[in-house]
Amino acid sequence: MFISHFDNDHVDGILSLMKEIKIKNIIICKQGENSENYKEFVKLVNQKKIKVKIAEKGERIKIEKDVYFDIIWPEKELISENVLNNNSLVIKMAYNEFSMLFTGDIEEIAEKKILSKVDKQKLKSTVLKVAHHGSNTSSIREFIDAVKPQIALIGVGENNMYGHPSDEVISRLQSFGTKIYRTDECGEITIEVNKNGKIIDINKYKNS
Repeated sequence: MFISHFDNDHVDGILSLMKEIKIKNIIICKQGENSENYKEFVKLVNQKKIKVKIAEKGERIKIEKDVYFDIIWPEKELISENVLNNNSLVIKMAYNEFSMLFTGDIEEIAEKKILSKVDKQKLKSTVLKVAHHGSNTSSIREFIDAVKPQIALIGVGENNMYGHPSDEVISRLQSFGTKIYRTDECGEITIEVNKNGKIIDINKYKNS
């Protein structure tokens, strides 16, 4: 299990899962804030005897022969501004020709740092999990250009109080020819790939 950061909307369900199912390993990043969610996480980890790895930029975590995750962010020196969001765990999953970049809730300041410190070829991905629910605090043009996603996934609640996703971000993604799937419109989204990593189907599960 990977945890991007310890904001409620990213970890609350995971804390519940930790109580109910057996988990062998959890990967997190260095924490800049000892939040209540993190304290609860540490308590559960100790109770359940779960192994925790604190990952850092530049590491590679192999899952099986053809599947691995590259840790893109954060690095040792954390960003002090909006410390939880901007030090979200950013990871790239690769499976043969398929790749997906998970971005947590990073904002513009983190995207710019990543662009200055990470080889842009390493960012290029088939699918982009759009940062911060499509907020206009993230997804700067230069970052999208580096990722060059064919598909963008936006995790966002229907009629949410924040007005996510931003029309500006949607337009920006569309200008790159990126196909957008949103959970408020599509429901749960799954992507099927074949053994070569080619996408063969994208399924949407929207409650009626």
